[in-house]
Amino acid sequence: MYYLFLANGFEITEAMAPLDIMRRAGLDVKTVGVTGSEVQSSHGVTVKPDMDLSELSYDNIEGAILPGGMPGTRNLEASEKVLACVRYCYDNGKLVAAICAAPSVFGHMNLLNGKNATCFPGFEKDLYGANHTGAHVETDGNVITAKGAGCALEFGHAIVSRELSKDVADKVLSDMQCF
Repeated sequence: MYYLFLANGFEITEAMAPLDIMRRAGLDVKTVGVTGSEVQSSHGVTVKPDMDLSELSYDNIEGAILPGGMPGTRNLEASEKVLACVRYCYDNGKLVAAICAAPSVFGHMNLLNGKNATCFPGFEKDLYGANHTGAHVETDGNVITAKGAGCALEFGHAIVSRELSKDVADKVLSDMQCF
């Protein structure tokens, strides 16, 4: 099970595009409402998550995904349960992925030491210990980071590539007419 965390102020494209790609690839992904049973994006789109944060289980967990957006990133970082899940996944070699401002959460948790990472411009200072590359997407071990909403499809592709295969990810994006 992969958990994609949604908190008020999240960036809709950074959440929904990777979610769609992952589900098309056959990955079992659940959206998790961090700030309620309905979560509003940074641009006023309301989403009903699949589950509430209280239902989070580490049984069969495969990864944690954090979309960016403001104040969504701050709301994710304010949740001890989100941070505990990210830490568990990181420590156990499971996927931890974040896009836009959200890689700053990993930086603040000291998960990026010695890793290649990227983020939305202006958040580089929060990637403590990382080699900031400025690339659209970076995969370094079990950590995937991405730059912003315009890179959301590439972010989803990177997740599926790591978790299944590049061939599967390529097919999903090809079927979506991305290339």
